[in-house]
Amino acid sequence: MGNRVTLQEIADALGMSRNTVSRALNNSGSVSADTRNKICQMATAMGYKQFTTIESAPAQTTSASFASKDKMEIALFTHSFPGASHSGTKLLEAFQNKIDSLGYKLSINIIKDYEIENLCFPSNINLDNIAGILCIELFSMEYSRFLCSQNIPILFVDTPIMQKSSLMADTLYMENLSSVYRLISSLIHAGKRNISFVGDRFHCQSFNERWQAYVLALADNGIAVRTDLCILDDDSSPYFDPDFIAEKIRSFKALPEVFFCANDFLATSTMKALKQMGKSIPGDVLVCGFDNSPEATIIEPSLTTVKIHSSSMGYTAADLLLARIANPSMPYKKTYIETDVIYRQSTGPIENEQ
Repeated sequence: MGNRVTLQEIADALGMSRNTVSRALNNSGSVSADTRNKICQMATAMGYKQFTTIESAPAQTTSASFASKDKMEIALFTHSFPGASHSGTKLLEAFQNKIDSLGYKLSINIIKDYEIENLCFPSNINLDNIAGILCIELFSMEYSRFLCSQNIPILFVDTPIMQKSSLMADTLYMENLSSVYRLISSLIHAGKRNISFVGDRFHCQSFNERWQAYVLALADNGIAVRTDLCILDDDSSPYFDPDFIAEKIRSFKALPEVFFCANDFLATSTMKALKQMGKSIPGDVLVCGFDNSPEATIIEPSLTTVKIHSSSMGYTAADLLLARIANPSMPYKKTYIETDVIYRQSTGPIENEQ
């Protein structure tokens, strides 16, 4: 049939729409890996010239796509499974909805310290069934590199700190820099200069970006960073314990005017500690966080925070990983999803002063 084969003929042979065939052969839009493989096979069998010309050079990519057509499981790897308050919960729900609609199933694998220390997979996992891996809350650089070396399509949602290193994988982040910079700047413009940071700035890339934005906002306004008035302990410290936070605050030479916390969990713990100390929020001190967790609207006073669009991140994560499964050799992507600053009672009437 040669070059007389048309997209419509391929679509008719498969019982699909012409638009679906076009998206698959041109690698545009959302088409599942399994559907794309069927279309590619049919196009090759029918001698569709345009497809043969495009695909003849990267033959390895095509064969890799065909090889994964029977692998319909996507594995979630996580060192700490997201709880009900974590932004990862809605992300996973959206991710699973998307892959379910395309015939994939999601398996959950908790990566323990043993696997991380020995650079190995969980003993119960069958790699022959896995089309791709989604990593959430997995912040060991050594283990992340181990996964990247396995020639399995992979997507990391947040990562270990990447300034001095990189991963051979796609990465997805919530936007951290501009949102935190805007929030800190608005507090400074409202007259606050003594602003504390709470959280392990080296915990992960996102925490580190929030720290960078905090430092930059202070520097741009001529304010020195006072690490002696910050709580920067390692993430293994008991941040969940208000007594731990209160002890740290009591050791300060002065009470900060604002506590910016790297996430809402830390902010909630900090607010409990301040209340134990008899401090009024926002009367004596302001508090803000990051995530917009359910607790942010329940706690008294309600928490100023940064909203992560978790469902959008979930759907984007599915698109990125499925695209990687279909095209293993395409350049790696680093993707950010925009975030929004939400002002509430814990910082007083700051929003109107921006």
